Amino acid sequence: MIVFPQAKINLGLNVVELRQDGYHNLETVFYPVPLCDALELQAMDSSFPSEVDCDLKVTGICVEGDEQRNLVVRAYRLLKEEFPQLPRVHAHLHKAIPTQAGMGGGSSDCAAMLCALNTWQQLGLTEEQLIDRAARLGADCAFFVVGRPAYAEGIGERLQPIELSLKGWWLAVVRPDIPVPTKEAFALVTPRRPEVNCREVVDRPVEAWRELLVNDFEQSVFAQHPEIGVVKQRLYELGAAYSAMSGSGSAVFGLFRKPVELECYFPEMFTRIIQL
Repeated sequence: MIVFPQAKINLGLNVVELRQDGYHNLETVFYPVPLCDALELQAMDSSFPSEVDCDLKVTGICVEGDEQRNLVVRAYRLLKEEFPQLPRVHAHLHKAIPTQAGMGGGSSDCAAMLCALNTWQQLGLTEEQLIDRAARLGADCAFFVVGRPAYAEGIGERLQPIELSLKGWWLAVVRPDIPVPTKEAFALVTPRRPEVNCREVVDRPVEAWRELLVNDFEQSVFAQHPEIGVVKQRLYELGAAYSAMSGSGSAVFGLFRKPVELECYFPEMFTRIIQL
């Protein structure tokens, strides 16, 4: 079985308050974009000499860390506890979504694993039940179960579907070779409530977003890594109607009416231009 976990961008991201459990409550709009990883699952033959139930191989963009701690494997183990009949699995994850970029690649892979196992092994979990299990593994994993534009609150797990289409727009993605750990980004941000909620802003024309739609991580991240702020400014200079850092960074996106050449302006950086 092969599935294609997709990335997301954040249209506005406001860190509104620090919770008693140490996490932060957010307000954001998640929007799915057709930049995808690939995840292939095969049952592991009973004679295969492996000490693990989920044998993961990762190719493509480098992912640091122990593969047995990858969210894909954690998703398998979560369902294995509930459904002991799950077979041992070979999982091949090919990464095309940049890592530590704020585009949700790891969370999307996790949700894709849950949904794929549910379908492949006929586990009978509903969308609501899959969302519940995804939320246990990561704040924005639940969004990728649904994969439709949504307004999110809480730590990103409380979702409200919204009617929003960027069809026809061109999405430019630039990811400098500067990882921004999520923990570091949250440590530097000051919680506050915005004057206008991002859900209200995205109902307006995209050209109006520049002055109203804010990612609260940008101020501190740009101060620590000015190169990321330069990317945003350059996208505006190239004609973007709206540009912002996605999530806690370091990928920056721009929305254009027409395709734009990126590689000559952002040499040695990850770049993509995608029609939505």
